[in-house]
Amino acid sequence: MKVRKSTTRSGRSMSISSSEQSIYDQEYYIYHLELLAAFSAQIQSLPPFNSEHQSEDDQEFLAALAELQQQPQGINYLELGQVLMCRVVGSYPHLMPLLYRDLLWFFGGDCLHFMPDEEIAVFQRLDEQREEAKEQRVPFSYKEARAKSMGLH
Repeated sequence: MKVRKSTTRSGRSMSISSSEQSIYDQEYYIYHLELLAAFSAQIQSLPPFNSEHQSEDDQEFLAALAELQQQPQGINYLELGQVLMCRVVGSYPHLMPLLYRDLLWFFGGDCLHFMPDEEIAVFQRLDEQREEAKEQRVPFSYKEARAKSMGLH
């Protein structure tokens, strides 16, 4: 199995290989995969994806989105995610209200250009909390921490 290391925005490295993921990383990835699946399901019923006569570009976008969901541990996973999220912004702006902001943070890179500094700071703190909990080996729920940090609890 190929192992790909990624660096969090706080400079800590984390593995994207399922054989090395901690429970903290697994929960984090599963959460974002669920958001990706929900986004994909929602857009299927909206134009231009609900048309019988989809363009080749639209078909390729849906295929790439499906591939991203099927191989979340792939070599180019984060890069493909960045490209697809940026494509939503550029090619399907009407879908932006459905795109979970968490996905922009998760895929990072150019996606961060579409997030205000205050929002980036919230996600940065969440990453740091998760990494601190991992280092200290204390229970941590990303969903709970996210809800608290965004005033949803």
